[in-house]
Amino acid sequence: MSSRSGEGLLLLAPLGIEARALRRGAPGASVVRTGIGPRRSRRAAARAAHLPGNAVAVCGFAGALQPELAPGDIVVATEVRGAGEPVRCDAAGLVASMLRRAGFRVHAGPLASAPRIVTGAERARLAATGALAVDMESAWIAPGLAGRPWAVVRAIVDTPKRELRRPLATVTGSLRAFRALGRAAAVLSEWSAAAQPRQIVLANPRASCAGVERAIDVVERALARYGPPVYVRRQIVHNSHVVGELAARGVVFVDEVDEVPAGARLVFSAHGVSPGVRQAARRRGLRVIDATCPLVSKVHAEARRFARDGYTIMLIGHAGHDEIEGTVGEAPGSIRLLADERDAREVQVEDPGRVAYLTQTTLAVDETDGVVETLRERFPALAGPRTDDICYATQNRQDAVRAMAPACDRIIVVGSSNSSNSMRLVEVAERAGCRARLVDGIGDLDPGWLGGARVVGITAGASAPERVVQDVVRALEALGPVEVSELPGVSEDVTFSAPADLR
Repeated sequence: MSSRSGEGLLLLAPLGIEARALRRGAPGASVVRTGIGPRRSRRAAARAAHLPGNAVAVCGFAGALQPELAPGDIVVATEVRGAGEPVRCDAAGLVASMLRRAGFRVHAGPLASAPRIVTGAERARLAATGALAVDMESAWIAPGLAGRPWAVVRAIVDTPKRELRRPLATVTGSLRAFRALGRAAAVLSEWSAAAQPRQIVLANPRASCAGVERAIDVVERALARYGPPVYVRRQIVHNSHVVGELAARGVVFVDEVDEVPAGARLVFSAHGVSPGVRQAARRRGLRVIDATCPLVSKVHAEARRFARDGYTIMLIGHAGHDEIEGTVGEAPGSIRLLADERDAREVQVEDPGRVAYLTQTTLAVDETDGVVETLRERFPALAGPRTDDICYATQNRQDAVRAMAPACDRIIVVGSSNSSNSMRLVEVAERAGCRARLVDGIGDLDPGWLGGARVVGITAGASAPERVVQDVVRALEALGPVEVSELPGVSEDVTFSAPADLR
């Protein structure tokens, strides 16, 4: 099936002009006129139930209820109201994200339906309910669309300040809506082309680890006890959802301590900081709360121990990562940063008999093993940490991806692009022979990439919330029926207590 042709897509449009716009944008789609109003809409829904199509969308013009909407904007209904109980539109998140990526100004929210054109006081009344826009069909069509992916997509034709008194009376708004509707139909074709039943396999374990949960808990406790603002150096964990939600509650994220007002309260992130950062905080009289992951603190302690004993330390990790900056700061004169086996082959030391290695906690195990083996070949007396530096959560999530990869056509890794452990999960999946992609949320989902994939694995980096995983699952349900299963895996019962001053 071609995403360009729109084959398999059923489009329901009230007016002839709307149908023309849709046919222009999706020439291979089936476009059915519904007519205007409740009676015609119910009859159209009954007919549509028997028409073929992978996915169905109710499309046409709508009147804006809220002042921020303008002619040519697109409204994707999260629910439709006006004919009995509201009907939820589960495909809204995915379809809205696709349209935004295509360059539309998109608003996702409730859509009201009315039996006639609404103006004046009636329009204001509907606006007060929180609905974004109003049409004359969707609420009577939507109840008959169950059983396959469906959406309601409307192009704004008029606004409260310039109302539509009769169909197409507002020429400029109508032209903008016509063009937007045609372009939106092309995006809906891509959505339809990816629609099919799927199996979803959830990795186990996945998502937030104990160190991440502790760090978030530290900030939340600080907010509850001291109130905003609470300052955090860098991101508390590498996840945009967590950072955004905390910022909305009064957390101020800064790059360096000199951005924090003297005497204010400052939290160090889960990735740890160097002694130099701690000294700078003391000079400013900052009241510090340390949310460093205990496993990162362990690496810092090992760096100090090896440096004290006269070792040259090979630190395996990624330059510029917050965790690496903090560890290097513990013994800058003794540490050599290695990114890969090539660096391990080329690094030079003064005393080959006193060489040790440490690793960033969020690396891929198999790649790190190669670097360590290369170092061991060059330096047979190579010393290492007392226990593996790669944290239990990173190891477990990578093992789970290796286990699921052979059974999957695609693997989605939930995590932000600056999350090292999330990026490593993508690499682990691809080395295991499965195409994988990192998504920060449903806004990054590309249905075209999922086309033809019947079994989709989902995992999440140790800094990603489980709720985002569930958002992705719900978004995939907008592409057809899904059967969700979870792999057996290692049970994680590790917990870390809060700092003493917050207990």
